Amino acid sequence: MPTKMQKALLTAFAAGCIAIPVQIFAHGDVAPQPIKTDALPDVGEEWLTENPYRADAAGEETWLAAVKIGDSGYNQNCARCHGLGAVSGGLAPDLRYLEAEEYGDEWYIERFRHGYTQDGTTKMPAFGEVLGQKAAWAIRTYIETRPEDGALDDHTARLREIHDTLASGEGDSAALATELQEIAEQVVTASGAPVADSAVSRAARILADNPDGAKKAAEALEIGLSASH
Repeated sequence: MPTKMQKALLTAFAAGCIAIPVQIFAHGDVAPQPIKTDALPDVGEEWLTENPYRADAAGEETWLAAVKIGDSGYNQNCARCHGLGAVSGGLAPDLRYLEAEEYGDEWYIERFRHGYTQDGTTKMPAFGEVLGQKAAWAIRTYIETRPEDGALDDHTARLREIHDTLASGEGDSAALATELQEIAEQVVTASGAPVADSAVSRAARILADNPDGAKKAAEALEIGLSASH
């Protein structure tokens, strides 16, 4: 069952607050930007009511691909109203708190497909026909893996130390990658999804994939540490 906070958010969504007209018009007409989704498995023509790209259903590789594609898709099509990184500035609902369960998926996909119009005014454009179902679920996967506010607070001091070590080109990359992954597993999502895609997990993946990628990993951490403050 939804929490009181989530019920309040869903009520706000249903009332048409998912996009604020002032923000839309300030950016001109909203034209959905197509997203390349070739890396994701097909999900069929009939629209689903539950996210097919979660790791427990599709595997970690597909989940990670969905997060990356959803990141790009969200920032092209949704960030102007719902905030960079899905962190709302207060004018539109914070989509991170839409719970990562089927009832949250059903509401999300309905709005994504058909948009929202009130009194003849389009407050959210329909994205379904232009972007398609694969893009829809990729964006949903990205949103639901956002860390909750303050998720890095308990680790900030150590992450700053790791950042400085990586930025200087020092330290054992393998050991730091392992430590970052251990920290990443403690980062909590706002949606209740079991795994967060955070700056910490991104830095850990960079180091794991490329031991010489210390500078890039440091940049990923810097972005996350800056955003958390």
